[in-house]
Amino acid sequence: MIGTAPIYSLAEGAHAEAAAWASFSAARDTPEFCRSWLAIVCLQIGRVGGGLLLLGPDADGAYAPAAVWPHAARDLQYLSRAAERALNERRGIVLGPDGSAAPTPDQRAHIGYPIEVAGVLHGAVVLDMAPGPEAALQRALRLLHWSSAWLVDQFRKRALEERDARLERVALAMDLFAAAIQERRAVPSALAVANELAARLACDRVSIGFEKADSIEVKAISHTATFDPKMKLARLIGEAMDEVFDLDTAITYPAPEAQQEEVGAIAHAELAREFHDVAVCSVPLLEDGRASGVLTLERGTGEPFDGETVALLKTVGAMLGPVLGLKRDNERGIAARGVMTLRGGAQTLVGPGHPGAKLIALAVVTLLVLCSLVSGTYRIDAKTVVEGAVQRVIAAPFDGYILQSSVRAGDTVKRGAVLARLDDSDLKLEQERLKFEREQLLGKERQALAAKDRAAMMVTDAQIAQANAALALVNERLARARLVAPFNGVVVSGDLSQLLGTPVQQGKVLFQVAPLDAYRVILEVDERDIADVAVGQHGELTLSGMPNRHMRFVVRQVTPVSTTEDGRNFFRVEAHLDSPSARIRPGMEGVGKIIVGSRNLVWIWTHSLVDWLRLFVWKWAP
Repeated sequence: MIGTAPIYSLAEGAHAEAAAWASFSAARDTPEFCRSWLAIVCLQIGRVGGGLLLLGPDADGAYAPAAVWPHAARDLQYLSRAAERALNERRGIVLGPDGSAAPTPDQRAHIGYPIEVAGVLHGAVVLDMAPGPEAALQRALRLLHWSSAWLVDQFRKRALEERDARLERVALAMDLFAAAIQERRAVPSALAVANELAARLACDRVSIGFEKADSIEVKAISHTATFDPKMKLARLIGEAMDEVFDLDTAITYPAPEAQQEEVGAIAHAELAREFHDVAVCSVPLLEDGRASGVLTLERGTGEPFDGETVALLKTVGAMLGPVLGLKRDNERGIAARGVMTLRGGAQTLVGPGHPGAKLIALAVVTLLVLCSLVSGTYRIDAKTVVEGAVQRVIAAPFDGYILQSSVRAGDTVKRGAVLARLDDSDLKLEQERLKFEREQLLGKERQALAAKDRAAMMVTDAQIAQANAALALVNERLARARLVAPFNGVVVSGDLSQLLGTPVQQGKVLFQVAPLDAYRVILEVDERDIADVAVGQHGELTLSGMPNRHMRFVVRQVTPVSTTEDGRNFFRVEAHLDSPSARIRPGMEGVGKIIVGSRNLVWIWTHSLVDWLRLFVWKWAP
């Protein structure tokens, strides 16, 4: 059924076109871009009863509607003939309602125009025009020709995005290869690869396992320095890896429709159900054409693994398999070489000859016996950082450009001092524009008041209120373009002197300011020593900037939560300086030692090794 052209008043048409332009300029995806583009074209041409934008082709070579005007429910099947002609002939087409090639001025016209990018056909736009002179049809074709440049540009951007995505996948594979070869041993290499994959592919956990006795043993879990292979997580991951190793194929859960009937994923389903994963993907690490390990990725949120990601992971598995296998081969026989070294040392000490080695061994034993009878002060050393008791962050109040920077890290500032300024020229121009717009609206309001047009007065009042709100927002941003110090203190971080003219995003931290008269000492105590630390203990601090001065402190607080950094766990211990030096500045680092008490010297020197050996024996004991 051929519809009639919608009738718009001047105000309605202007409002509809303004709304379409707003949607077009702020389009977040291709469908919204196409809908707003088609609406603008139809409103610009005028006398359009219906518009249809077809895009494609899909896998079957068909073109599907991407946008319909004036509303999506409109049946525009009658425009299919003009669409087919435009797609087949790849040129502008004008047809009458009965399919004739030359509609009369009193007949409706169907206009079709193809959308091509670099000789590749991407679709066509078809319009239903109301009766009118031939000049109107020519104008409509010209407007379609000019406006199609927006769609062409959109398709080119999409092609560039796809190319960039491919380059990004290649770069990811190269980065993973670099992460694998920068470590000498296999397990650290696997951990580096797992951490890189978890960060780049938005995974909650990435695990790598190696073959051992016709099974897979989990060797690395992302962001985990050590783990117990017997814990439930490692066991379930190992079972999922065994599933891939046995089937010798990649497994994705939830599986694509094409794979659901071919490959079972029982262990993967159990792993996902137990740890609330939305997606699990495992691929074999290939070495000489056979699986020597498995790579497993888990996502707790987000989207399942798509086909491109799975293909990328298969490539990564084929590339990393030989690298990690070579590292494992180089590590074989270390235990045997260690045993031989111990035997050689024992033979040197108890066998004939080597009097110098025997004398050195006797001296070492004598020294150990003497040290075991002497006690000393046991102190726990920890990395220490001096912080201000209060730190205030100075962030960018809005998106803009850095115009001026007055201070840098280490400078002392007073309250209200200007730290930096953002470029406010655009805001000032916007302020003048809004003022002018408000004056115009006030003039319209006066005219409406004089004409006693109540409806126009209400509309104008609303527009004036909107302009006032926008002007207030601009004024507020202008006031915040100057970044000032909140109190007297020192700039802990931030140097914009080399970044003048560069853009900054809203919320980006530009400076950190701390007071000069209040400090606290943060000690990063290793988890192996935290049990001996208590509130009230004393200690001494030496800073890198003042190595010749020792400052006493008192432990005030022990944080009960550990922090993981650089492959180790530590607890934050807060202390207070008894008599801080005037040269101290926030951010200075050093070494602090907490006095615990008196201990045997041999125990002080060897307790860390003994504790590690105990944990090692307990870990492997049956």
